[in-house]
Amino acid sequence: MAVRINHITFDSANAYEQSLFWAQVTGFSEDPDDPNGPDDEENLIISPDGLTRLLFINVPEGKSVKNRVHLDVAPTDGTRDDEVERLLALGATVFADHRLPDGRGWVVMQDPEGNEFCVERSQAERDAAELAAHPS
Repeated sequence: MAVRINHITFDSANAYEQSLFWAQVTGFSEDPDDPNGPDDEENLIISPDGLTRLLFINVPEGKSVKNRVHLDVAPTDGTRDDEVERLLALGATVFADHRLPDGRGWVVMQDPEGNEFCVERSQAERDAAELAAHPS
């Protein structure tokens, strides 16, 4: 027996604004049959394939400690470093930079409400590093 994850939920000071930020980050969109609104207590965004859902819920208390669960993301096109720059332009901040001179590593970022998430290398970057380390 197993379970299916219905959605990953974020407690938020402003669920609507968080849904807008994360929609830009992920390329997810709201349900056209149940659109999000600034006064809604819950705002949902869904992946293009419909399998992954992020739910943002307004809560009265603020974030006070490090996340116990966080997302690790990787760009689908472009590089990790390009993605970090794009996310900074969207309003994220760098919390900790773990990039290494050889190209490995990741960047811990925070969304506009301080939730940590990690940006890793793209699959293409990982494949190129593997090929360079083990040429045929």
